[in-house]
This record gives sequence, C-alpha cells and structure tokens, in this order.
Amino acid sequence: MNDYLVPFQEAEAELTEKRSRFIGHIWRVDSEEEARRRIEETRKRHYAARHNCFCYLLREGMVLRYGDDGEPQGTAGQPMLNVFQREGVWNVCCVVTRYFGGILLGAGGLTRAYGGTAKLALDTAGVSRMRLWSTLAVPCTYPLYERMRLLVDAAGGIIEDADFGADILLTVTLPVEDRERFLSQVTELSAGALEPLPVEEGFRPGPREETKKP
Repeated sequence: MNDYLVPFQEAEAELTEKRSRFIGHIWRVDSEEEARRRIEETRKRHYAARHNCFCYLLREGMVLRYGDDGEPQGTAGQPMLNVFQREGVWNVCCVVTRYFGGILLGAGGLTRAYGGTAKLALDTAGVSRMRLWSTLAVPCTYPLYERMRLLVDAAGGIIEDADFGADILLTVTLPVEDRERFLSQVTELSAGALEPLPVEEGFRPGPREETKKP
C-alpha cells in the first residue's frame, strides 16, 4: 500500500480579515460518518457564527466533499479543499467558522481567507505519513545505547519504549523498507552479539512532519 499524509493531530487556528474572525478546526477522520459528526459538533459549538464551511477528504474511495454554508459558491469549501489537495493530505476534515465583522470581503477576499485559515490550521496540526512500519525488540548494552539511538534515528525510526534492566531492551518502530539495513547495522555495531527480534508490522502514522511552506 502506498504511503500518504494525514493530519498529525487535532488543531485549531484563527485568522482575522477586515473584522471577520475565521476559526479553522482540523481533525484526522476515517469515515464520512466521523467527518459529518465533527462538522455537526462544530456547528453546535459555534451556533452564533454566520457560517461554518467545511471540507473533508478520505483516501478510501477517494471521497472529496465540501460545503459553503451560505457563502458565495466556490469561495469557501473549494479553496479549503484545494489546500489539502496541494499538500497531499488525506483522511482529514476541516471546518472554518466565520464570525462576520460587518465588512464584505468579495469573492477574492473570501477565497483567500477560507483557504488561508485552512492552511493555518493544517500548519498547526502538522502532518504524519501513513506507511507500513515494522516494530522490533532490540537488545542493547549500556555502552552501545547512544550509538544505537543514532542508528534508529538515521533509519527514520522511533524508540517507542526502553526497559532499563541489567541490559536495555528497546522497542523500535521503523519504516519496513529500512528494516534490513538497520538489522545489518546493529550486527556490525555489536559484532553480531545483539539480535533484534520482529514484533509486528502494521500500516500506521509516523512522527510529525512539517507542512509545505507557501
């Protein structure tokens, strides 16, 4: 299965344009039902707002949906959707709430405000790469601990847990395509004395990555 980006975490960001407040909310979602629930929750929380515009993108079925909630057609939901398409982010739901400030922004101003707020929310959330990961139980001696940490980092891996006893037992998760190279490096580092054992493989999000800069 090919890797792809998802939001790293739930986030919120705010932008003010000519006295109108635009509040962007973002979540990782796995289904249309979950996305619609997030949209409805936001509408209830911001019931006094003039608009609660939304978009969501789901990898399974390549589902793309958006709504302008009373704004001129094409000035809200579509610009928000475009942000996630440009960034290559899936399994995401975004709602931008607008509290009207009394000054009309025009189509161009609305497009920039809604798209800009969605981008701010995504930048706040960060992104994570969904891919196939391999989890290993890696024995380690205390003298080799710092060098082992460097090996894990160089392989794009994460130390999920460390059990410090007579020796150290690390739980390491790394991209499956880097596993064999990592195992060879551990063998070389320890002169064959340390043997990592496979625990499991799974398709899951990795560590936080930064979004693209404008």
